[in-house]
Amino acid sequence: MIDKIWNIKSKKIKEETIDKISKEHHIPRVISTILLNRGIESEDIAPYLRKSMADIINPMLMLDMDKAVERITNAIQNNEKIAVYGDYDVDGITSTALLYKFLLSLGADVEYYIPDRKGEGYGINIMAVNKLFKQGIKLMITVDCGITAIGEVEFAKLQGMDVIITDHHTCKDRLPTAAAAILNPKRPDCDYPFDALAGVGVAFKLILALAIKNGLKTTDVFNQYVDIATLGTIADVVPLLGVIVDKGLKILHNPKRIGIRAIMEVAGVLDKPLNASTIAFSIAPRLNAAGRLGSAATAVELLLTNDESRARELALLLDTENKERQQTERQIFDEALELIAKDPNFEKKKVIVLAQENWHQGVIGIVASRLCDMYYKPCILISHTNGVGKGSGRSIKGFNLFDALTHCEKQLIDFGGHAVAAGLNVNMSDIDSFIKEINKYADEVLTEQDMIPTVDIDCPLSERSVTLENAKLLSKLEPFGMNNEKPVFALAHVQVMNIAPVGADNKHLRLRIVKNNQTINCIGFGMGEFAEFIHQGDTVNIAFQMDINHYQGNETVQLILKDIKRK
Repeated sequence: MIDKIWNIKSKKIKEETIDKISKEHHIPRVISTILLNRGIESEDIAPYLRKSMADIINPMLMLDMDKAVERITNAIQNNEKIAVYGDYDVDGITSTALLYKFLLSLGADVEYYIPDRKGEGYGINIMAVNKLFKQGIKLMITVDCGITAIGEVEFAKLQGMDVIITDHHTCKDRLPTAAAAILNPKRPDCDYPFDALAGVGVAFKLILALAIKNGLKTTDVFNQYVDIATLGTIADVVPLLGVIVDKGLKILHNPKRIGIRAIMEVAGVLDKPLNASTIAFSIAPRLNAAGRLGSAATAVELLLTNDESRARELALLLDTENKERQQTERQIFDEALELIAKDPNFEKKKVIVLAQENWHQGVIGIVASRLCDMYYKPCILISHTNGVGKGSGRSIKGFNLFDALTHCEKQLIDFGGHAVAAGLNVNMSDIDSFIKEINKYADEVLTEQDMIPTVDIDCPLSERSVTLENAKLLSKLEPFGMNNEKPVFALAHVQVMNIAPVGADNKHLRLRIVKNNQTINCIGFGMGEFAEFIHQGDTVNIAFQMDINHYQGNETVQLILKDIKRK
């Protein structure tokens, strides 16, 4: 067990500021504290809480949106063949389905293309461009990819094919300026006020702009496609601070889209309470399984189909592929642990880099994430064949993985991604120098303190505040996710009444605590090992989230443990 650092965020906020916000907006102090912890200023609190359609940012504020709308409109009017070029993860799948379906509704001659993960890899490739050109495609619109594809876009233009890029990944120094338009809120020269959209968020903004151009009612278009946009946004782990996910989750409570309804039924979450976590842990992995083990086109078809029996068939196929993915993931995870155990210098390295021949490329990113959480170190897993490795990495707070790969670009064929997740290609002859260089960089930017995981705690609470009423009040801040994490609180000097590991392999922890004659039930997922160190009668401090337990028609407050410290 790692002794985590508790960061009490409310210590940085003045009491008078909390009181002022509470009075101005007529909200409890605990809600004011949480909002201030998230950096939400007073003038932004009202729109944040109301999440109104009136607060949606005008899509035309995005740089090159006018060019993109004009080129697409001309293509439709001239009956040019259009291809939507996507990606094989949930963000790319939903982006593809959303834009393809909307362009069809405008009468476009459109098809979609998603590269094969194993055979083609991420992003635009010249062979695919050539294939699409021979099929008569005159306009290719990328979704969730393309921002680094300088040569590929130039090749497309030489072939006589225009390219519109819609992407959200971090930009390199050069942009693919041969494109007819580049929509990416992360462009240094783009003044769009929110740069943390998912790829499907950028595609969603494009269809809203096209709706304006075509005289359609934007609220109708928004409501028709926001369910798809919500799936991709949650799955891509981007900030959940806007209107899209809030409205989308409301629609997904009773999904009208046949394919989404089928996958929710197969996952066992239909007609149950729905939140961002349900999407992230039940729906997204099944959609993702298509691109990881099979063809991402299966998931796109599921989102597009109007045939109930076909939707059920596709949903069951994705469920089967997800089970296969889990089995493959366990195997790679075990093999990765063996490699770590054999490395005598593992403890000295701040970045985990593991390579193995023919690891499944569709799963290594998930395993990298698990290892990153387990050891609290940035982790990159590489699958190699014929001397070339394809890697996927995940990172910790304080270590920008994209910047690290930029520093090591001489050792890489290419790379792309974000601060916390990235992909790369590398010649295996350069792997040792890459490992050495990225760890050298990590030694320069990561301190020993950075290597200790932190539990961010919004504020301490008294046991009197742990109530069902307050748990329900916190739900008004949903949807929870990146940059709007579910609030975490601390409760001090509580006595352990009962403690026991539960679940398969005693993985989880069940705890019952008492303070001032108030007893509270707690569950700690993945915290079963705490039962070895904490015993009945011990006095502890706990970090937790407040949750509502639904059982046989009754509702009770339950605490989801994040950490325990012995006194």
